[in-house]
Amino acid sequence: MENKILEIRNVSKTFFRKTALEDLSFSVNKGEMFGLLGPNGAGKTTLIRIINRIIIPNSGSVFIKGNILSQKHLEIIGYLPEERGLYKTMTVENQAVFLGRLRGMSKKEVEISLDYWLNRFNIQSWRKKRIEELSKGMAQKIQFICTVLHNPEILILDEPFSGFDPLNIELIQQELKELKEKGKTIILSSHNMKSVEELCDRVVLIHESKKIAENSVVNLRESLKKNIYAVKFKGNMLAFVNALWTGFEIVDKEILADDRFIVYVKMRGESQFEDLLNVLIGQIKIEAAWEVVPSMQEVFIDLIQPEKAL
Repeated sequence: MENKILEIRNVSKTFFRKTALEDLSFSVNKGEMFGLLGPNGAGKTTLIRIINRIIIPNSGSVFIKGNILSQKHLEIIGYLPEERGLYKTMTVENQAVFLGRLRGMSKKEVEISLDYWLNRFNIQSWRKKRIEELSKGMAQKIQFICTVLHNPEILILDEPFSGFDPLNIELIQQELKELKEKGKTIILSSHNMKSVEELCDRVVLIHESKKIAENSVVNLRESLKKNIYAVKFKGNMLAFVNALWTGFEIVDKEILADDRFIVYVKMRGESQFEDLLNVLIGQIKIEAAWEVVPSMQEVFIDLIQPEKAL
């Protein structure tokens, strides 16, 4: 049974006659990793600020655990904004105490939690460093720690991988997976579609202030397949082409070596995958064959700019 922890009901927001969100509705289940997607200016950050009570909607409501959003709910929310907000002259420790106290923690509770996270990231030596002494990536890591310091039930992360190198992206992704395993609900707003594909259970896609899609990552990718199959083979490219008949169309190819290729074939009419294999067997040496499923980046482009996906 679904256990909704966050519900957005018919939320609309305008700024000086410009519509930022229009009648937006969706829900997030407890313990899932949920992607909040959309191009720049779609309304994602506006929605995140509404959930954090930074701004209020013109109409509609936000519910947490079935109750209308109130100030007390902020204690169970951890928010990592896209615009990082650390005080440069503060030490890491003082910054953590300041932000932790704002979330209702005692100084002792902050120190215990900070110890845990500094040890986990093996950065205890940073405790007394001022924020201005840290590199951008180091400061990002401290901002992440400050976001999870109070052990929130709901994490809202706006572009959390921005400024990280690949090693640190992998590190943060692993932390998010472990937080999810502990039952945390994570809302991830990101343009990093590879991370969305790897991490998210479901996504909502917002475009020009409106919801245009909401589904699981698996179902979205499956729904936008284009009946294209890839064949990796060793042999003569001409033999491959000659073996095909009008039921198939070559749409792309990769040359791996002089006699090894990956060819992408689109089915036409009633043609099936088995038909493709049958006409090729004996003509070339098939090493692998699979149906091509679009990546989340391709899904994003397909839904936002369908003319570019043709």
